[in-house]
Amino acid sequence: MDKIGKYKIVRVLGTGATSTVYLAVDPFNKEQVAIKLFDLGMLRDPDRAKIYRKLLMTEASLAGKLSHPHIAKILDAVMDDDVNYVVMEYVEGTTLEQYAEVDTLLPINTIAEIIYKCCKALEYAQHQGVIHRDIKPANILLQGESEIKISDFGSAAVQNQQTTQVSGVGSPAYMSPEQVKELKLNHQTDIYSLGVVMYKLLTGKLPFDASNNFSMIYHIINIDPPPPSSFRPEAPPVLDKIVQRAMEKDTAKRYQTWEEFANDLVGFTSNSAPSQKEILDTEKFDTLRSLAFFKNFSDMELWEVLRISEWRKVPESEYILHEDESGSSFYVLGQGTVRVAKQGRLLSLLHRGDCFGEMAHLLERDFKRSSDVIAKNDVVLIEINPDVLKHATSGCRLQFGDAFLRMLVKRLSVANTRISHLLADHNQTEVEQDA
Repeated sequence: MDKIGKYKIVRVLGTGATSTVYLAVDPFNKEQVAIKLFDLGMLRDPDRAKIYRKLLMTEASLAGKLSHPHIAKILDAVMDDDVNYVVMEYVEGTTLEQYAEVDTLLPINTIAEIIYKCCKALEYAQHQGVIHRDIKPANILLQGESEIKISDFGSAAVQNQQTTQVSGVGSPAYMSPEQVKELKLNHQTDIYSLGVVMYKLLTGKLPFDASNNFSMIYHIINIDPPPPSSFRPEAPPVLDKIVQRAMEKDTAKRYQTWEEFANDLVGFTSNSAPSQKEILDTEKFDTLRSLAFFKNFSDMELWEVLRISEWRKVPESEYILHEDESGSSFYVLGQGTVRVAKQGRLLSLLHRGDCFGEMAHLLERDFKRSSDVIAKNDVVLIEINPDVLKHATSGCRLQFGDAFLRMLVKRLSVANTRISHLLADHNQTEVEQDA
């Protein structure tokens, strides 16, 4: 087979009972894609084939609808009687399955970062009216050390979809109690499943040791699993509590929102190694979301900012910029305070969320710095190169323009207030002299 539809086949990536995944090339944009080609003829049971086709239609219906840096994009789909395939973003890497075994476990901080990114991706999906319903290591793709993309939305429940949702889908070991009971589901079923994924990544073991699906279902409904630290002693108690809360059988005790789950992971990563030089993506995203400068940025735009920016920790008293030096980058303070000085004289103090060095970017030319900028205390610095920003999406660039405008209006207002006070003081002095 040389082609599927308009796509030129490169090679086979993998095969399953009812489908084959190919690496292919889109002839129009020359980009690589992954094509999942289904052979429904392999399903001899007509009822099973009907259910499977409905799952395929669900995944196909999401083409172009989920756009998030940690969700594998569904680009195209064809569902005919003879030809059925889904075209997806090609992700070079592997699934988390191979890192969910006892002898290939990832570092604990890396696991926390991966689960955090899953939280933010599934929170986005929830806001789009989508519940995944089949979260497991095999459906989470890993690139590099901690970059992930969630895939395989065939089992998803989609809000306002015309067709009836298929029940009883998913992988039993990762199903929530309400899912195995075939009750009405919301996003908390995905929270439970992600808790099981976290347990498996931490320990290499499933939380319930069952010999068959019926035993597994009984355990999911009735038995509390041992904490991850019982299998991995270096896992701290705080992670035990996070996993336990994510996997609570009672939804009232489980995390109510993805934000709650994500915030606990941020708390763990920020406290586990506060002196580390590297700043984890978990902390970066949480920092961006909390800064006034980025208040109007969407989550997708914040992930883009994270990718195009350079982050570093600057110790107290270190010079960040020197007067009269050339440079084009601008900076946002993620943490701490800096002194702005000219010829040794203090001009102002800038605090967390403030921006500086932006004039070079706004003037669109190489610029000589007009003052020194020195760290007053330990600082987290977010540096953005305008040449890199030029290649960002139009939405991201527009948000930066809006943020700069708000910042300049604020500075103008402060300057006007200072001038008014100076004029008032000057007039008062003249009155006193005349008297």
